[in-house]
Amino acid sequence: MPTNHRRRTVVFGPGPRVPLDRNAKVRVMAYARAWNALHRRSGQHRGPLTRATIEVLEALLYGFHNASTGACFPSYEAISAKAECCRDTVHEAIRALERAGVLKWVNRIVRERVRERDLFGQWANRWRVLRTSNAYTFRDPNPGTARPDRSTSENPPGTLNQSFSSSTAPAIDGPHAADTPLSRSLRALRDAVAAREGVIVT
Repeated sequence: MPTNHRRRTVVFGPGPRVPLDRNAKVRVMAYARAWNALHRRSGQHRGPLTRATIEVLEALLYGFHNASTGACFPSYEAISAKAECCRDTVHEAIRALERAGVLKWVNRIVRERVRERDLFGQWANRWRVLRTSNAYTFRDPNPGTARPDRSTSENPPGTLNQSFSSSTAPAIDGPHAADTPLSRSLRALRDAVAAREGVIVT
């Protein structure tokens, strides 16, 4: 019987890592709020992303994501404690953030060597595969605003953050730019970052 569930990528070790500086994390939060406003429907107080969902995102970005290394693989229990919500809320929030294009995640697994008796009662070693926490990466909606002296080697070709298609990001300038709340928010964010860093936007 066919299902709509996608098969998750399973990786050994800490999982993919995408560094994000302070400005990039601000852009991720601004994108999430702008996307929420754009997709708000009648009867929704904030939009598809609830207050708890935004708090889970803040916990991931500012409580667990390592800006320098890009590592972010907390357990559901750790996220729920940081965001002060239940485990089920974390589960739903992460899936809502993925649908909004804010983050992606993969399953992490480890191999553990155990010693136990075989069918003949003899001691033997075998490998056991255990699932651990998920590894998270976040979409920077406008990475072109990063500092010009930032090393490009942080995100070499083929890293997970490049799998976010640029066609899914709204155009914020040019003749094809859409005049939507999301595009206006991104333009305002870009201009604010540029003004703070002394960059002239043309």
